[in-house]
Amino acid sequence: MEVRGSEATIPAGAAYLQADLLVPADPVGVVLFAHGSGSSRHSPRNVAVAHQLNRGGFGTVLVDLLTSAEDEVDAVTAELRFDIGLLADRLAGVVEWLATERPFGAAPIGLFGASTGAAAALVAAAQQPDLVHAVVSRGGRPDLAGASLGQVRAATLLLVGGRDEQVITLNEQALDQLTAPAELRVIPGATHLFEEPGALEQVADEAAGWFHDHLHPQPTTA
Repeated sequence: MEVRGSEATIPAGAAYLQADLLVPADPVGVVLFAHGSGSSRHSPRNVAVAHQLNRGGFGTVLVDLLTSAEDEVDAVTAELRFDIGLLADRLAGVVEWLATERPFGAAPIGLFGASTGAAAALVAAAQQPDLVHAVVSRGGRPDLAGASLGQVRAATLLLVGGRDEQVITLNEQALDQLTAPAELRVIPGATHLFEEPGALEQVADEAAGWFHDHLHPQPTTA
């Protein structure tokens, strides 16, 4: 499948964020990635998942949620990477840009969050219930989304490595607070970064299946 790549500078509040867009012909949906703490849009794990989603007909957006100046500060203090509210607001701003500028046409929007990025994705989904229709978390910390969990309307898949025991517990607790359709699936034998052979491919397969099943606008109610 032919996929067209481009770079974009996306306004989100007062910030301008750098992003890589991969646009297949007639995308069935678009998935916006929220990377984890200390990572970037060049994260090899997220890039690998994005490419597999592209092969399934999804457009993808890999974005740096911090500006270059903020990233320099965060490299020293490690504070901004845990500012879930800031990251969620930035994600919500990118969602608005996708809905307004329509680089993927009318394709429905989903979010894929890793580590702390999963919490930001869930908060952004709660902020944009009419625009975000599905969420996938990889080795995420959905518990950091706090009270926003109960406000998420997007169908949510929580993926956790079978050897990542502490994060499994945190995801189980978050699952209990989600009122939208949600599932927790454990990838056997995988650790937090899914570095084991085949583990990341299984994540991408699970994510693609979830987005295929759930990435469509919810029916409006009168």
